[in-house]
Amino acid sequence: MDPETEFLLSKRRTGNEWELFKENVRPLKRGRNVDLLNLSLKANSDNQLKKSLLENRKRLIEAIDEYKGDDPLQPWLDCIKWVQESFPPGGDFSGLVLIYEQCVRAFWHSDRYKDDLRYLKIWLEYAEHCSDAEVIYSFLDANDIGKTHSAFYIAYALHMESKSKMKTANDILNLGISSNAQPIEKLRDAYKKFLARSMRGPKATEEELNDDDLPNRSFGTVLARGGRQRETSRTFELGRNKLKQDNHRVQRAPLSIYNDNNMDVMRGHHTKPSTDSNSWHNLGGRAERNKENNAVPAKWTSYKIPQRPVPRTTGTVPSAHIEVFVDEECAEKPKTQDEKDRTSSLQLRELDGRNIKKETELLRENPLRNFPSNSLPR
Repeated sequence: MDPETEFLLSKRRTGNEWELFKENVRPLKRGRNVDLLNLSLKANSDNQLKKSLLENRKRLIEAIDEYKGDDPLQPWLDCIKWVQESFPPGGDFSGLVLIYEQCVRAFWHSDRYKDDLRYLKIWLEYAEHCSDAEVIYSFLDANDIGKTHSAFYIAYALHMESKSKMKTANDILNLGISSNAQPIEKLRDAYKKFLARSMRGPKATEEELNDDDLPNRSFGTVLARGGRQRETSRTFELGRNKLKQDNHRVQRAPLSIYNDNNMDVMRGHHTKPSTDSNSWHNLGGRAERNKENNAVPAKWTSYKIPQRPVPRTTGTVPSAHIEVFVDEECAEKPKTQDEKDRTSSLQLRELDGRNIKKETELLRENPLRNFPSNSLPR
């Protein structure tokens, strides 16, 4: 038994759990807190610790609703950062995608956060978890969210470049530069790197095509780069000379024209050419050739379609409007936009693990499914 398997079977505690489960840790640009990472990874084998993490997440979500400060976005940021640290694998069970969606939906109509870089970064992180982020970038563009920051144009262009839409990516970067998005130096540097990648693309394709055109050779033979080029050119010359010879041979051969007037195909013997007076030696005039168009169309007045007798009735009386009774105690008042955003964080608190996974899958496919239809790009 190898030492690693023996250690896992011994179930001994260690302060370096990340060394055992580091392949399941989702990397973060800002890095991770090692102590919190080790504590979170212990939850894989400790049910009590796992329950404690879920309770802590619930308290952070409650803190969002109870916040009374001047920056309502800050508790969302604290919750997102803690979930990223405490659920290293990410995944559907963490509920991170739902928190992203509810956060961006809570402030998309607020003019205060449209140019806030923190709010834009949440949108961009949300886009990374979706199957097709183009709908998110189109939404941000249509609602003027984050368009003063270079991070929006860089992320948008990279996504379009990944879909091989090079012209669209080039237009997006040029739009950001002309709009003077900040920091402009970062955007210009990204545009230079994009041009370099776009110039290398066709050259790489040509190299792949040249490798496919190499001649067949026996197993074990190795040709140098110059030898491969000489072998390719020699094969090309031989093929071109052979093609010229084949074309010359075809041009010299006479072309025989088959005439079926002298052979009775059904009987298999020669017949004398017929001298029929009705043969088409003369095509005739235009009026004779267009005989099928001489008929003049007329109305179908002599044919009537039989109809079934239908009993006639008096004019229909419109039915009276039925009013639906609604009890005053059960009637719900229409919620305002602020009340909807206020209670949006309660959705995650009431969902269990199975429902969180189902809702996460739906958001990955359609990240704007909970947004009002009038806010979506057309």
